Amino acid sequence: MSKRRGRRGKRGRRGFRGKILTLASMVLIALYAWAGGEWPLDIPSPFKVTDKSSIDHTITFPADRYPETASHIRRAIQAGHSDVCTIDRKGAESNREQSLRGVPVKKGKDRDEWPMAMCAEGGEGADIQYITPKDNRGAGSWVGNQLSTYPDGTRVRFVVK
Repeated sequence: MSKRRGRRGKRGRRGFRGKILTLASMVLIALYAWAGGEWPLDIPSPFKVTDKSSIDHTITFPADRYPETASHIRRAIQAGHSDVCTIDRKGAESNREQSLRGVPVKKGKDRDEWPMAMCAEGGEGADIQYITPKDNRGAGSWVGNQLSTYPDGTRVRFVVK
């Protein structure tokens, strides 16, 4: 006596699971788009994959204290810039010169760079945004304090919250 599996059979159930996964993916993409390209949930974004085995430390950047800098970091990462900074203090001056070349100074604004000049990933092609000096310099001081004990070559992942 043969057992009948019904109309869809075993293959139909896998198709249903696939449809659920597709629907879930579509919901995540819609949520991402609805939030203006910023990942609004307090869970890692499925749109940015980082090789976590090569990261030495993770730092949570305080968006509430430095909102302009936080917004800039988020947008730069979403545009494809690295969320990881390999500390390279000796290369900072050269990186800053390369990244700010051709970007005019604006009165009352600082030119913020992402990746930062002190990162090996910084320099030519860095994302530049004009922000208020208070926000930029406060953020720079905060980051400097956070990274002060790490030697050059340390890979630090930045998470903005």
